Amino acid sequence: MAEATIVLREQTDMTTKPEDVERQLGLLERAWDNGFVRKTLLIAALAILWELYARYLDQPLLMPTLSDTLSALAERLADGSLVERIGTSLKVLLIGYATGIVLAATLTILAINTRIGTDFLETMTAMFNPLPAIALLPLALIWFGLGITSLVFVLVHSVLWAVALNTHSGFRSVSQTLRMVGRNYGLTGVRYVVLILVPAAFPSILTGLKIGWAFAWRTLIAAELVFGVSSGKGGLGWFIFENRNLLDIPAVFAGLLTVIIIGLIVENLIFRSIERATVLKWGLQN
Repeated sequence: MAEATIVLREQTDMTTKPEDVERQLGLLERAWDNGFVRKTLLIAALAILWELYARYLDQPLLMPTLSDTLSALAERLADGSLVERIGTSLKVLLIGYATGIVLAATLTILAINTRIGTDFLETMTAMFNPLPAIALLPLALIWFGLGITSLVFVLVHSVLWAVALNTHSGFRSVSQTLRMVGRNYGLTGVRYVVLILVPAAFPSILTGLKIGWAFAWRTLIAAELVFGVSSGKGGLGWFIFENRNLLDIPAVFAGLLTVIIIGLIVENLIFRSIERATVLKWGLQN
């Protein structure tokens, strides 16, 4: 009986073909495995819900339809007014974001090389990181007046502490083995940071850059809503505020939609590309 069972199993194994074990995924299954496709479907579902709910509510002053919002968006892009506002906001954002990153890098390098630098960074982070950047708007107005300098000031505050905190945390989590390798090669100072600490801590650094970007973007829009006019023109936040005063609600939603679209582009194109070229390629994250 046992011999007959063994023979039957051998015959079953011989008749099993590789294609029976390894089935190729269909087109729909391959598409569903793609994260971009899934996110696109989610956004499309949200867009359909927006359109249906706005039509059901039927109150354009409270909730315009997606089609009306897209029409307003296309109209403002065509006449150049929205493009100008986008350029103004992005210009201020890049200045504040870059300045914040440079200051955060300087503080972090001092912190990992000196004890007093570590104490200074930890103390300043504990003091100022919980402080909302928008709360500094009155001081910015008093110190710098109504203009780009005030916006840059609050942007630097929103970026500096988030980037410095995550970068310093990443440096402190670098293994002692990598640190000893750097010391054995005689690396010190900036070369030690650039060649050893930065690659090992880059996941935390990238996380800090993402958080800093998000803080800076929403701080800029909020600041422009309050005092966004500079030299007679403002950015996206002021665009939203102006159209709210004019009760042009589709244009208000067009401005909000523009803020969301820019955020999605930066997150999914810029930061994801950096992530794929660094931490995923190096095997630091799955």
